Amino acid sequence: MPSSNDTQGTTVLSADATTDLAEITTDVVRRAMQGGATAAEAVAAGGSEFSTVVRLGEVETLKESGSKAIGVRVFFGQRAASTYSSDLTPDGIRQLVDSALALARVTSEDPFAGIPEPAQLGKLEGEFDLYSDDVYSLSNADRIDYARRAERAALEADPRIVNSEGGSFDAAIGYKVLANSHGFVGDYWRSYCSLSSVPIAQVEGSAMQRDYWYSVAMTLKKLQSPEEIGKIAAQRALRRLGARKVKTAKVPIVFENTVAGSLLGHIFEAVNGDSIYRGASFLTGKLNEKIAGDNITVVDDGTMRGGFGTSPFDSEGVPSRKTVVVENGVLKSYLLNTYTAKKLKLQTTGNAARGLAGTPGIGPGNFFLQPGTKTQQEIISGIKEGLFVTEFLGFGVNLVTGDFSRGASGLWIQDGELTFPVEEITVAGNLKDMLCNVSEIGNDLEFRSAIASPTIRIDGMTLAGE
Repeated sequence: MPSSNDTQGTTVLSADATTDLAEITTDVVRRAMQGGATAAEAVAAGGSEFSTVVRLGEVETLKESGSKAIGVRVFFGQRAASTYSSDLTPDGIRQLVDSALALARVTSEDPFAGIPEPAQLGKLEGEFDLYSDDVYSLSNADRIDYARRAERAALEADPRIVNSEGGSFDAAIGYKVLANSHGFVGDYWRSYCSLSSVPIAQVEGSAMQRDYWYSVAMTLKKLQSPEEIGKIAAQRALRRLGARKVKTAKVPIVFENTVAGSLLGHIFEAVNGDSIYRGASFLTGKLNEKIAGDNITVVDDGTMRGGFGTSPFDSEGVPSRKTVVVENGVLKSYLLNTYTAKKLKLQTTGNAARGLAGTPGIGPGNFFLQPGTKTQQEIISGIKEGLFVTEFLGFGVNLVTGDFSRGASGLWIQDGELTFPVEEITVAGNLKDMLCNVSEIGNDLEFRSAIASPTIRIDGMTLAGE
């Protein structure tokens, strides 16, 4: 837990402040019940954020903020309403609760509304490495220097790096507390830091090309060095020089792990209970059916130590857990909160996610495709002719049908080698077919968010070019 030490001139949420937030949250629930609610839950959050962008050595933006706020959701039987406020004074709290109670009395009934049953509530014990003091240990000058060094490393990497969209450094710490009328009270801290560089490359007679690299972690110790980030960003920009179109063809396509994570994000949306009960997913009604190749196992694990999606409990007070979503190609589970579980006559998977206001949605724990054994290079070396995708552009996914079509750029594969850069192309297929046609899975699973995938090869997709 952070101390109230403020030696760097940075506003940090103190231990006393978190105690206040916890007491206010339980008090809000008590007030709601005294006001006649049949059930209530409150969630409060506080934290501090810092962000800077340095461009061509000069500070372009510098933002720093701190906040504390609380939200409450109240029920009169099957009627529910929620409100939130950043006014934590006694008057502010009174208005918050009174407004929620008044709204709940006039809303329509929903037979599936409610908070989890007492037996479903709980929190995981132990250390999850979600918070590190060092994220907020740097002075503002040092933070700016991180961003400046990342940009400088890119600019100095090669004479063909002619400009920059900047280097950036971000840091944040946050505290969350949840309480409900069944007596559940839980809280936890989280920290975050990130560093990036976005260089622009050009040679005479060619178009400018930009690319980027970044690192994100919960502790400074795990952040890549500014020099390494700048160097990688420069290499990625340089390899795009001279990019051209290719002819339309059906070829094997290899998706770099950062891009494959975006593909997996579509699968997360397809198994999201909200999409399922609305019939807005191509996986509706497919539970316990074969929906992917034997090599596909997808897991959602909210208990992983140090995971971006890890927490001791979800946003309804249900303990986080590990859920096997797809096992050897068979759809084993959807991801659910209490509401969608009731709708589908299933049990919550502990995936409730919410802000301060509104009803809980569904979020990932740590949602990932189980890695294989091959390196990225080994996957590429097995392809006679194909495409290595390094970036997606735009959106073109229909979750109802599974139709997939997205702009992309990358590198052409010839005889197992990366040859020339490719741009202004579209890769298209159907997610149902794509899941069945993953022929190779890499060993390079790396989490940069709560959704991650290793490098994958998919056969049978259409590359639309000239």
